[in-house]
Amino acid sequence: MIDIREIKTIEQLEQVQQLEYNIWGMPSIPIHQTLTAVKNGGIVVGAYDGEKLVGFSYGFSGFREGKSYLCSHMLGIAENYRSQGIGEKLKYAQQAIAIERGYDLMVWTFDPLETRNGYLNLSKLNGICYTYIENCYGEMQDGLNKGLPSDRFEVSWYIASDYVNKSVSIDAKNAIPVAICVQNEQGFLHLEITENLKYNSVLYTLPVPKDFQALKLQDPTLALDWRFKTRRLLQQLFAQGYAAVQLQQQENYNEYVLVKLETLGLEGAKQYENNGIYH
Repeated sequence: MIDIREIKTIEQLEQVQQLEYNIWGMPSIPIHQTLTAVKNGGIVVGAYDGEKLVGFSYGFSGFREGKSYLCSHMLGIAENYRSQGIGEKLKYAQQAIAIERGYDLMVWTFDPLETRNGYLNLSKLNGICYTYIENCYGEMQDGLNKGLPSDRFEVSWYIASDYVNKSVSIDAKNAIPVAICVQNEQGFLHLEITENLKYNSVLYTLPVPKDFQALKLQDPTLALDWRFKTRRLLQQLFAQGYAAVQLQQQENYNEYVLVKLETLGLEGAKQYENNGIYH
């Protein structure tokens, strides 16, 4: 039985620090930073199996262009506890606390080619993405990120909105693909850009790999090709006012569904500088 609790004490944050290191193998965030965040508008929640911390979500207060929000910076689950819905539970717990404390927006980043994260963030939580950040964290050296630019989607989760809380559905059956997956001689899928990107459709779709980490191990050059091609297409779509709203699972690949941001009825949702493209 997994128990979700808010984390506030130094002892609890020490557990978070150890779990963070176990997951990513990089130096953990110092306790003095996480404790200061908790005392100044930040929210940390943990998933416990008995008294053992097996997952956490860490967020701190953010502010941009006159708008305050919760920046949910890290979410990590111990390896043996993944794919059990714990990440979703942590986010919903963080959402409830955030609303209670006056937030109506949470933001965080994830790699757009890591589709397990995309499915959670968009299809399950009803977050949306309309900001693309090139090489967000520079050249990272951990196992998940090493060897590729650390491009990121920024998720905007309008936690008090009808779009999130009433689960507004998007019917993507008439969406137009901006690219297609083609199998190469080695049996791997690569991305072939079509001529369908006219910026006049209500819906577009963009294919992405089912398992990007496996692809990166098998063919690093092809993985880099996916990074650069999807980067260019997503930047173009975001610049024209589209937002990624779903991650759908197909037989051999997954695909993002993108719609016009203005059609979602999200008061206060707007693209920031450079039309949602950060460098």
